[in-house]
Amino acid sequence: MADNIVRIRSISQLHELLGFEKPKHPLISIIDAADLSVDLSRVGVKMSNSLYMISMKDKSCGVEYGRNHFDFDEGVMVFTAPDQVTSVTHPIQKGDITGWMIYFHPDLIRGTHLGDIIDEYSFFNYDVFEALHLSEDEELTVNDCVGNIKREYSQRIDNHSRRVIVSNVELLLNYCLRFYERQFNTRTTQSKDVVSQFEKDLKNYFKQEEHFESGIPAAKYFAEKAHLSPHYFSDLIKKETGRTPKDHVNEFVIGQAKNMLLNTRNSVSEIAYDLGFNYPHYFTRLFKSKTGYTPVEYRNLN
Repeated sequence: MADNIVRIRSISQLHELLGFEKPKHPLISIIDAADLSVDLSRVGVKMSNSLYMISMKDKSCGVEYGRNHFDFDEGVMVFTAPDQVTSVTHPIQKGDITGWMIYFHPDLIRGTHLGDIIDEYSFFNYDVFEALHLSEDEELTVNDCVGNIKREYSQRIDNHSRRVIVSNVELLLNYCLRFYERQFNTRTTQSKDVVSQFEKDLKNYFKQEEHFESGIPAAKYFAEKAHLSPHYFSDLIKKETGRTPKDHVNEFVIGQAKNMLLNTRNSVSEIAYDLGFNYPHYFTRLFKSKTGYTPVEYRNLN
């Protein structure tokens, strides 16, 4: 199956695949979505590329982004990291879509400040239906950044070009961080429902003794329950509660451990196994990091 995936390794290869002229910069390109065309033979073809992608498209163009309610009508932004697999679901004629797509190779930001922190922009790993929906003013701000990037790489390349381009890409991503926070805030009712369900799912996981078979649950388990991507789910929980899903799980486990230490005669190893730890020393390390005491010290103090 892997051989059926079209792999794109460079900006030049991307342009060639799309039928465009050679790129003006070897590591970054901004494509006008109105210039895109996809015939029936390419529908459903899986593609994986080594590039980062940032896109903004008008949601009225007929491209579906899931069944979630959109906050605004102006623009929808989607981000993908290298090596993610995508496919087109229906043919596209030139002019069907309005917007743009930025593609840049990791080498563009390698050795820069942005290269060091790129993983902090977790929205590169959100699902498509968790897209960023922009207001009119936000769209203008984003388009200004994109215009600056395009003007810079379209002019004569000099010793300062890369630094200026990367700085503008980082500025664009920082604006998107701000706008995602606004989106979380405007969806606070839905977010609180997710948090409430997460707390119920966490309690039920241990009540139904799933930890005996699967161990301590990770954020991915609860994200799937909420039909969200792990990164989006984690960011939502942290935005609403100030703590990560892992923090919530650890706090619950420590609470259970305290009860078992004080109300049973079970050994520390038995308690660790009963809570889903494969190795008791992991439990002891976590317990001490959260309480300041080893399990034995805590039992003796109380």
